[in-house]
Amino acid sequence: MSTAPEPIRITRGRGGQVEVEGTVDSLAWQLLSRAGFLSEPTLNGRWIRLPFDMGEDWENDRAAWAAQMLATARFTVQLGPELTPVLPARPSRPPCPLRSHRHEHQRR
Repeated sequence: MSTAPEPIRITRGRGGQVEVEGTVDSLAWQLLSRAGFLSEPTLNGRWIRLPFDMGEDWENDRAAWAAQMLATARFTVQLGPELTPVLPARPSRPPCPLRSHRHEHQRR
């Protein structure tokens, strides 16, 4: 009987940084790297995180994008609820171009 692989968790840490925990293979790392994540060596392995001080909206967007790419590649992903990207406000109706309804006739 096989066990399910450990999920990849993308969360906001205690210090406000966005980080990744779980088993990250080479494909998962390529997708995380494409989304802007960095990998730094630590005493216990690697610390995968987004760059600091890029702004919460940017971090949320990148984390959600990484989660979407990982899920598309069939990884089990858990995205922290605090990382939900802010969606742009939708206008109540689409903007219409302004057109002139006057027709000027020119005599020759």
